[in-house]
Amino acid sequence: MHQSETINALRFLSIDAVQKANSGHPGMPMGMAEIATALWKNHLNHNPSNPHWFNRDRFVLSNGHGSMLLYSLLHLTGYNISIEDIKDFRQLKSKTPGHPEYDLDNGIETTTGPLGQGIANAVGMAISEKMLAAEFNINDLNPIDHYTYAFLGDGCLMEGISHEACSFAGTHELGKLICFYDQNGISIDGEIENWFTDDTVKRLDSYGWQTICVDGHDVNAIDEAIKASKEATNKPSMIFCKTTIGFGSPNKSGTSDVHGAPLGDEEISKTRETLGWQHEPFVIPDAVYEFWNATSVGKDKNNDWDKVMQSLKEADINKFNELTRRISGDLPENFSQKYQDFLTHCDDENSSMATRKASQVCLDFFVKEMPELVGGSADLTPSNNTFSKSSSTFTNENPTGNHINYGVREFGMSAIMNGMVLHGGIKPYGATFLVFTDYARNAVRLSALMGLPNIFVYTHDSIALGEDGPTHQPVEHLVTLRSTPNLNNWRPADLVETAVAWENAVSSKDSPTCLIFSRQNTSPITRNTDQIDSIKNGGYLIKDNPGAQMTLIASGSELQMMLDASEVLEESGVIVNVVSMPCLDIFLNTSQEYQSAIIKDDLPILVAELSHPNSWFKLLNKKDKVLGIETFGESAPANVLLDHFGFNVPNLVEMAKSLMNE
Repeated sequence: MHQSETINALRFLSIDAVQKANSGHPGMPMGMAEIATALWKNHLNHNPSNPHWFNRDRFVLSNGHGSMLLYSLLHLTGYNISIEDIKDFRQLKSKTPGHPEYDLDNGIETTTGPLGQGIANAVGMAISEKMLAAEFNINDLNPIDHYTYAFLGDGCLMEGISHEACSFAGTHELGKLICFYDQNGISIDGEIENWFTDDTVKRLDSYGWQTICVDGHDVNAIDEAIKASKEATNKPSMIFCKTTIGFGSPNKSGTSDVHGAPLGDEEISKTRETLGWQHEPFVIPDAVYEFWNATSVGKDKNNDWDKVMQSLKEADINKFNELTRRISGDLPENFSQKYQDFLTHCDDENSSMATRKASQVCLDFFVKEMPELVGGSADLTPSNNTFSKSSSTFTNENPTGNHINYGVREFGMSAIMNGMVLHGGIKPYGATFLVFTDYARNAVRLSALMGLPNIFVYTHDSIALGEDGPTHQPVEHLVTLRSTPNLNNWRPADLVETAVAWENAVSSKDSPTCLIFSRQNTSPITRNTDQIDSIKNGGYLIKDNPGAQMTLIASGSELQMMLDASEVLEESGVIVNVVSMPCLDIFLNTSQEYQSAIIKDDLPILVAELSHPNSWFKLLNKKDKVLGIETFGESAPANVLLDHFGFNVPNLVEMAKSLMNE
């Protein structure tokens, strides 16, 4: 069997699946087939029988529109993707959607599609590998020893996130990151020479990468480039592969016509003739399957690693137990009791402070107890308060450091963190100002889409940050985050709620968490044991009065203001309940019975939150009111701004009384 037969199997599985779906991107799989062959056949360590094998090489398809290339590889090498799944490309609930969607059971390491994020995920995976190797490899025992590979295209390198991620990777000398740039010169609009003329080799050289240029249709040349990349232990490598998009199509190769549309029956027939592929759609010869099948080799490599782990157990039982726990994602032994003791301490020591400071108090506990927690900040560490008493800075000289200085890279940081979570063994948290979620949001969205228990820390939560003005004062951001499915957004009122929010974040298994903290001081709230236990429900009664005539709801720093207003109202004969709502997302997922017990169905509601009001309407009736902000902020001291926007006790009292009169 000629090698071209095995390579063309990748091409025609992709061509025929796209044609059957009448939708998709055949050009990239046709152009990258030789690159995929060199990597997946000769270098990639993986086990189709155990896709969760922890020391597998990671493979990321950053140019995710070419998803059929990945599905074809997974099918041929022995993963649980059948030929029927290939035929089911882009259909509802299929294993082969239009862009790769995170599904480790079937060998898909991450969700890609928005260009550039895949390469950033790969950087995160390489960071996790470097950190864990430094921590757990001893002498000649290397339980953590694998590569991260990524395919990417012109679009990935046009996106600004590629600069953020690749610059960061070069600085941190991620020698086990090897990327393949499909340099075909074509994007949707046509030939990119009209809008993308960067000297990308010089660009990557300037980042500190090793750069290698090859013919992307020469398997042997690509193979040698991979070998050279592995030898550059202190530099990530970018292999520049000059290819022809839609390789083999006599009339469409090298054009944008083949990028994102089926070839059509006539052109497919001609392509079969040109490439000598004599098989009907979705028919693959047994010899091709035998060539590609990786199950036997994969099991052997997995078994070899199992022996390494057994040797580690014999050499250092503590390292073995800790690594095993980290791989499983379990919390440390006795963590629950230690957390309860810490929560009691927070209740006893509760005092006036900004919740960003309360967060740092919490991190002093959580980072000490959870060595998998790796913090970071986008150049705002002193403002975000992410550096704990147990933190040390991650550098090339200190690869076991558990705090990363990401620089001003909000988007890159967030996508890198996704990669760290996807790798496993590391639980990252990363911070910036809430207003700068605008830069990071697409990575946060993908975290929620994949169900990753990532932790995003956002401080300076409102106009109350003051003089920096409207460019730094978030208004619509909390609403935007709350509207994202599968994302829990906590805005705690004091140290106790902050501790519960952090515990919720570190315990999450399948939802990311945004922890939203204030620059302004908040007041310590007095609670009983039942109220403290109810914080985890996202909302709870902080004041529960028989015969209440109204429910007042607040989050964050506004809770004390609402409690003060309730005292004034009660002095004037208006009896109220007060609800603290640190996490509206979780509260709305509690039972209807619980929600009705906290927010009485027949009582008018007044909400106060230093944010756009649109989050709250699921809870409200037509006549209920929200004190929020629907304009941009202003530049002034915080106390002036609060009065300017009506966030004071007299205005809350007036609004409450107006509800009683309607």
